[in-house]
Amino acid sequence: MITIRPATSTDIPQLVLLLEALFSIEADFLIDSDKQARGLALLITSHKDCVLIAELSGCHKIVGMCSIQTLISTAEGGVVGLLEDLIVAADYRQQGIATKLLDAAISWSKLQGLKRLQLLADKNNALALVFYQKQGWQPTQLICLRAADVLL
Repeated sequence: MITIRPATSTDIPQLVLLLEALFSIEADFLIDSDKQARGLALLITSHKDCVLIAELSGCHKIVGMCSIQTLISTAEGGVVGLLEDLIVAADYRQQGIATKLLDAAISWSKLQGLKRLQLLADKNNALALVFYQKQGWQPTQLICLRAADVLL
């Protein structure tokens, strides 16, 4: 049995391990457990963002996670959400856990009054792209760009 709940600071060590698995398949990100722990701590203590976890009921084993970060959209004229870091541990995939996390993220976003929920996915992660398509997510005409090392 899986329980979906908001993450707490005590969950961070297990969440860092999930992020290591995710970042090992995403070419744009490097694994740095200290950075990932700091980012998770900021999200968990934020009053406007959310980290959700999938936990095996009856024990404290976290097998999946995702986060929702809020932004202001001029196109929508209000607050929107960016879904990030949706990952399920390899041994627990194909059991509906990612769908439960995504459903919980959508429910949280609706409760917050978000106008839109969007995500970025690695273009080479075919399994993730198929999953999102099956969940009704559609590609946009936008591409993601970043200013590499400009802010460092």
